[in-house]
Amino acid sequence: MTGIVGEFFDLKADTDADILAMQVGDFYEFFDDDAELVAEELDLKVSQKSSHGSSYPMAGVPVEDLTPYLTALVERGYRVAVADQHETGDGHAREITRVVTPGTLLERTDADSQYLGAVVAAEDGYGLAFADVTTGRFHVSSAAGEDAEDRLLAELYRFDPVEVLPGPELRAEDALLERLRNRTDATFTLHTAESFAPGRARRRLRQQFGEETVGSVGIETEATVQAAGAILSYVEETGVGVLSSMTRLQTRSSGDHVALDGTTQRNLELTETMQGDRSGSLLDTIDHTATSAGRRLLSEWLTQPRQSIDELQRRQSAVQALAEAAIERERIQDLLSGTGDLERLASRAASGSADARDVRAGIETLGLLPELLDLVETNETLGGSALPDVLSRPDRERVESLRAELDAALVDDPPGTITEGGIIARGYDDELDEIIESHEEALRWIETLDEREKRRHGITHLTVDRNKTDGYYIQVGNSETDAVPEEYERIKSLKNSERYTIPELDEREREILRLEESRHELERELFEEIRETVSAHAELLQSVGRVLAETDVLASLATHAVRNDWSRPTLRPSGPLRIEAGRHPVVEQTTEFVPNDLALDDDRQFLIVTGPNMSGKSTYMRQAALITLLAQIGSFVPARSAEIGVVDGIYTRVGALDELAQGRSTFMVEMQELSNILHSATEDSLVILDEVGRGTATYDGISIAWAATEYLHNTVRAKTLFATHYHELTSLGDHLERVGNVHVAVDESSGDVTFLRTIREGPTDRSYGIHVADLAGVPEPVVERSREVLERLREEKAIEARGGGGEPVQAVFDLGSGEFATAGTEPPRSADGSRAGASGLSDDQRAVLDAISELDVNETPPVELLATVQEWQDRLQDD
Repeated sequence: MTGIVGEFFDLKADTDADILAMQVGDFYEFFDDDAELVAEELDLKVSQKSSHGSSYPMAGVPVEDLTPYLTALVERGYRVAVADQHETGDGHAREITRVVTPGTLLERTDADSQYLGAVVAAEDGYGLAFADVTTGRFHVSSAAGEDAEDRLLAELYRFDPVEVLPGPELRAEDALLERLRNRTDATFTLHTAESFAPGRARRRLRQQFGEETVGSVGIETEATVQAAGAILSYVEETGVGVLSSMTRLQTRSSGDHVALDGTTQRNLELTETMQGDRSGSLLDTIDHTATSAGRRLLSEWLTQPRQSIDELQRRQSAVQALAEAAIERERIQDLLSGTGDLERLASRAASGSADARDVRAGIETLGLLPELLDLVETNETLGGSALPDVLSRPDRERVESLRAELDAALVDDPPGTITEGGIIARGYDDELDEIIESHEEALRWIETLDEREKRRHGITHLTVDRNKTDGYYIQVGNSETDAVPEEYERIKSLKNSERYTIPELDEREREILRLEESRHELERELFEEIRETVSAHAELLQSVGRVLAETDVLASLATHAVRNDWSRPTLRPSGPLRIEAGRHPVVEQTTEFVPNDLALDDDRQFLIVTGPNMSGKSTYMRQAALITLLAQIGSFVPARSAEIGVVDGIYTRVGALDELAQGRSTFMVEMQELSNILHSATEDSLVILDEVGRGTATYDGISIAWAATEYLHNTVRAKTLFATHYHELTSLGDHLERVGNVHVAVDESSGDVTFLRTIREGPTDRSYGIHVADLAGVPEPVVERSREVLERLREEKAIEARGGGGEPVQAVFDLGSGEFATAGTEPPRSADGSRAGASGLSDDQRAVLDAISELDVNETPPVELLATVQEWQDRLQDD
């Protein structure tokens, strides 16, 4: 097939993209199935295009409007190929210039990072690489050892890539690949196996970052090299054109960063809540940044806490100084609020997509660096902090030289596109200045033509104007057309006037059009040179962008500390965790919060936390983890005071995320999370356990929780907070020297149960589950009957404690009627109607009775109790 539609099909066959946008003149057109898909996704109008006797659906968008449509398609997970049109001697030609994917979309305007990831499986673990094409950031890491898969998931959760390239070996691991798909919203793209070849990948890495860089950053595994090389290959093949902005190769050193597995990041709701919302997360709560780059960096700090006390104290000093210098802090944030995103400018310049307004924003932002540095250095408080060192990192002379060069090149308020002209400043290029002067002279001649013609011919109602249809023209009212001279050539008649032209006007118009074309072409060439200059200084721009982002984050932390009465924690290389009047940083924003103390040290490193559901146990433990984490990003913390022994990892097991779709029960997930903690935590870690063993039979659960406690205490020796409803575990405080008990206080003095949210020493022996069921809206008959059953069980326990003294009171379930009865009543009938004694029970009946005897009613939530009873009924009715 020939023609435009045929060319579309030929180009589509040459790409593996989902959709092709082909430029046809002033529009990008979609044909056939692509047109139908795009119309449905973006609510475009579909028309028909005829070609060689056939009709095809067609939809299109103007060339200048492609970006929002392209962004919308890619954010929905589609890969979109773009075929641009260019002039040839024979007319027009089209070729695919780029393939835009979720990981290579440059047009993002929000503050979030946009990572493209690659994962390579090896015998000893996994190699990972992550690149953000919008900022040029490039990170590599590895995951090895017994918990390699958990570390892999943690890195994926941390970087949250929008697109992942799985290596050839990983594609064969169907179960793991499916698990990765289920744990991330990323698009998985099968890139060519050749791109992962070790030799080719290493060459690509050396070409991009240099031999010395690759050797100095200490990439640990061949799999990591393969992952990094594959990303570079993919970025090049998609045509995004940003490789020159990827100037810095970074490795994640496990020795300096705090280990945070994916479960912990999710449980602590660092960047999003359990429900996937940003509102209510720690990031959303403490974020007062003024720039998109600052928000990205704050998110990075929260998911990558540090262990280096020197670095953390440096940040603390800056936060404290900014907290004390309120006026200067507000001035800094005001200045930063008007800055451009220099990291993204570098990438857009490298790709050729940056426009003059982008560059002008970069110029203004570069100009802020010396202003900020002067502001900081002239203030005694700020000058004595780490801020001057932060702002002095970029070479000030190079920054000013680049800013001055770019400032001299561009006008102060350039137009939105480079095709409009009026971009380059006067005095920057002599040839352009001559063209502009000639152009302005020709325009002045036309601007004064009407007055000259009025005087020459005595015509009052004469004007000179221009439009797209007629070009320049002279317009005379009908009442004076008799005075028009013979050299006036009529070009159009209107209702009340006539339009004319003259040879001189035609000649000036041709001159103006020629000059405009020359000016626009020369300005476009000059701007492309300017854009190349920006791209060549990508590393400098990124350096300035990073220090401005860091200043923004430090000011944000100071702002939150001042507004919420946070204090500067004391950091120790290791050792105790002491918090006085600690608060949860998120919960305190929404409710009147009851502060609590916490003390973990060498003498007491394991706390068993007991108390009712909904009383605040989880909040108490989470706030300990969050205070520790905030301290290890350099922030102040929500407490009257805090002494933090730096930890190497924070591990949590809170609740159970059901993964039945992956063939894993909630109890299996719970045990795998526990296994990861027991394998990964060290004596310098902080462990948060909110229930262990609740997903199985009572005795099994207690046994697992008991053994895990002993292992953490005796072998791992990590600082641990363990909330449990197994009150039997509280006795461990009498047998293990570093185990202590605390509980959430309850007030029953008024006859009602009131949760005080206060942590007190010692254990509790009650869970108040029935009260919680009542609060949750469980029907009143169930609640009342639960109280009756609980009272009978307590009576039985009291009689047993006294050594007998009569027939024990037991809550026995009447299997026939569904009613409770006390022991000593007539036993239920068997299936044949006869009375069933113990010796006449079937196996199922014996099993049910055994289960009844083992059930801890006080510890079983009412809804779960009802479901269990229903299951017993079903089993007995089927018997």
